[in-house]
This record gives sequence, structure tokens and C-alpha cells, in this order.
Amino acid sequence: MKEFSCYVCGKAALTRNEVGLTKKLINPKAVNFYCIDCLAEYLEVTTEELETKIEEFKDEGCTLFK
Repeated sequence: MKEFSCYVCGKAALTRNEVGLTKKLINPKAVNFYCIDCLAEYLEVTTEELETKIEEFKDEGCTLFK
């Protein structure tokens, strides 16, 4: 998988979950990605809430989170 960095803070080597979450919640065709901390701040939620959503998406079989 190609390595991405956070659009906001520059954190290198985003995880597949961070890239998938940006695509799922922001834009499926995103070219700029957020780390989980910056995405939580952008969406005004907690990182724990986003981690819960990741698990829900995995349970639903979403291929962005395999």
C-alpha cells in the first residue's frame, strides 16, 4: 500500500484505518488524508468514537478496513 501522511499535522505513515476512515467519512476519492487525531478534531468527535466507528465498519464488512 502507498504510504500517506496527515494533511494537517504531517504525521507520516498513516495506517490503513486512518486512510479508510478519511475515505469513508470525508470523500471516497480523497487525495489528502487525516490521522485519527486530526480527523477527530475536524469532525468534533473523540478518537474513541472514531475507533468505535472503525470497528463497526469492519463488522459490516467494509473493504476499506480489512
